[in-house]
Amino acid sequence: MFNHMNSSRFRVLVICIALNLAGLIVAADSALAESVGGEVSNGAASDVSREVVDKKGAAPTVSPEVVDNNEDEFFEDNWADEAPVVEIADPLEPVNRLFFNFNDKLYFWFLKPVGRAYGFVIPKSIRENVGNFFYNLKTPIRLVNSFLQGKLLGGGTELTRFMINTTLGVGGLWDPARNHFDLLPSDEDFGQTLGKFGVGEGIYFCWPILGPSSIRDTLGAGGDYFLDPISYLGLNGESDEALAIKTGETINRTSLRIGDYEDFKQATFDPYSAMRDAYVQRRRSKIRDGEYNDSSR
Repeated sequence: MFNHMNSSRFRVLVICIALNLAGLIVAADSALAESVGGEVSNGAASDVSREVVDKKGAAPTVSPEVVDNNEDEFFEDNWADEAPVVEIADPLEPVNRLFFNFNDKLYFWFLKPVGRAYGFVIPKSIRENVGNFFYNLKTPIRLVNSFLQGKLLGGGTELTRFMINTTLGVGGLWDPARNHFDLLPSDEDFGQTLGKFGVGEGIYFCWPILGPSSIRDTLGAGGDYFLDPISYLGLNGESDEALAIKTGETINRTSLRIGDYEDFKQATFDPYSAMRDAYVQRRRSKIRDGEYNDSSR
């Protein structure tokens, strides 16, 4: 009996590590996408400027006084248009950095090797089908939170997607709702719902094993737990089955994203600050229904 209990506790610890470090990879992927997007936009703007100059020919002669005035106006306008610095409540930064480094080691020493071995054995197409299945299974999280936020169209779309993908998509293994009917999912969760009702985000946390979060999102994760159908296997006493499913889901998701976190670390001078800022700005954008598009699952 005691050996069984210890084995179950060990499996729970392993699942927690895997599940929440996968969230760390998602945050890193979002941060890298934002930084790369900015570089691409700047490069495109430079190409357009050069094209305009080439078409118009040489610039006319301008007096030094006019040049100085234009430069002053240019810098004044740019400083005025610059976005304000985002304030993030991080009073526990020394502790958060410690936990960030702890999670970093867990990723490189545990999650990455397991995900790589799994990806070596299972073809990518099958792993993508498995990812679609779990994404479809978690429809209640997006569906309920869409309705709670008063987004009737989003909730109706989620319900329609679930019916199409469960039937035509063979239990959600494929996504014909997106590929053939242009029905895109709504990325909603209970943390966003709390934000819509005016609950403040509170201070920033980098939980050990759990990764980046806040007081509001920590409470939101608890709410989403009860909307996840897989969670009820454990509540019904079928803890072994729930652990096995969660383990498979996490390893499968991680195997499809290996390399994102590494690229993120190489592209940033201070990975902790970059991940914190990207996470907080991304969550605020979602609550404001910004145009941030996260295609990852």
